[in-house]
Amino acid sequence: MVEFETVTLTDQASSMTATFIPQAGMLGTSLADGDDEFLGQRRGLAAYVDDGKTMGIPILYPWANRLSANHYDVDGAVVTLTPGAGGVRADGRGAPIHGVLTAYPGWVVTAQSADSVTATLDYGGTPRLLASFPFPHVLTQRVTLADRRLTVETTVRATTAAAVPLCFGYHPYLTIPGVPREQWTLTAPAMRHLLVDDNGIPTGDREPWPVFDEKLGDAGYDDGFDQVPEAAVFTLAAAGRRIDVVFETGYPAAQLFAPPGENLIAVEPMTAPTDALRRGGYRKAAPGKPETARFSIAVS
Repeated sequence: MVEFETVTLTDQASSMTATFIPQAGMLGTSLADGDDEFLGQRRGLAAYVDDGKTMGIPILYPWANRLSANHYDVDGAVVTLTPGAGGVRADGRGAPIHGVLTAYPGWVVTAQSADSVTATLDYGGTPRLLASFPFPHVLTQRVTLADRRLTVETTVRATTAAAVPLCFGYHPYLTIPGVPREQWTLTAPAMRHLLVDDNGIPTGDREPWPVFDEKLGDAGYDDGFDQVPEAAVFTLAAAGRRIDVVFETGYPAAQLFAPPGENLIAVEPMTAPTDALRRGGYRKAAPGKPETARFSIAVS
């Protein structure tokens, strides 16, 4: 595997650090307090770069999770996706998954300090990317670590007359070090649960999901939601430790993913539900009107 330069942020008010790798898709690889790591490492960096196996905090762009087919249309223009080309990856059933920026090396660091880094990606300047998402824009990610809180702010700025669909998300894997998952409690707000078919694609059926406050145990979760409240807080707690994931702004959808047998859970902020790029209902970044979404992870 290629050696990557890392950017490590230090919290000026605590011993926490956060590490990101711009040339591996702005992947967040660590959120730690000394020897205690709060991000799920799963198969590690090499598996992410070589095979797209997610870990840490990857961006899912320009769509989060799966699409129900290898094509979509926006305002009557049809875009065809080819798994294996242009960064498009497919799941085990052939569905395009997690967009095209997995480990993408084109991010450029434009500002950096001890506790913050900003990186940009000129999406419109890359034909390989435009082939699967033909909406020229500049994508900016600003990451800050302060007061034991990691904040990730993402801005989409259209660079032509074409508005940019907003269907992206993030896949932060969280863990409470040294504590078995059976002891973790997850608290989540009231949302709307999106029922899915055997391929993980929403069927269109929905059901209320009341406020959730339960032990995770070893149950498997792979559940999607919309109607997520603005500034919603998802809390993971055990043994006197607590992780809060806050969907501060711009994330009205979510996915909870906790595979059985793994000591982690992903609380995924999404700008639109799974398959929205095909079925619609998403927001757009209009020319001259950049759109920003922000989430944070606080450890206490």
